[in-house]
Amino acid sequence: MPKKLTLVEYQSLANRSAGAGGDGEKRLIVSALGLAGEAGEFANLVKKMTAHGHPFDKKALEDELGDVLWYLAEAATSAGLSLGEIANHNVQKLINRYPDGFSKENSINRAE
Repeated sequence: MPKKLTLVEYQSLANRSAGAGGDGEKRLIVSALGLAGEAGEFANLVKKMTAHGHPFDKKALEDELGDVLWYLAEAATSAGLSLGEIANHNVQKLINRYPDGFSKENSINRAE
């Protein structure tokens, strides 16, 4: 089995294939549109499995989530952010919001 990548390693490797998006603001816009499009393709697969009776297709879901991850890495890179730092920040935010794990009560009554 190949070595599992860290988010930082993935972001660096994904950046190798990022030539077409341009730089700066254009790269951010292209990554945002790509992220939305790929998330829509993932959602469409789930819709077909749920509403249309299509069989569960783990490989197709993995492919679409991989495309979402690539555009997420592009968005982070174009904004000068690290996927590792984003992940750490998000987990800390969730720990602060739900210190004992998720609860419906905390979700409804959380202070933002």
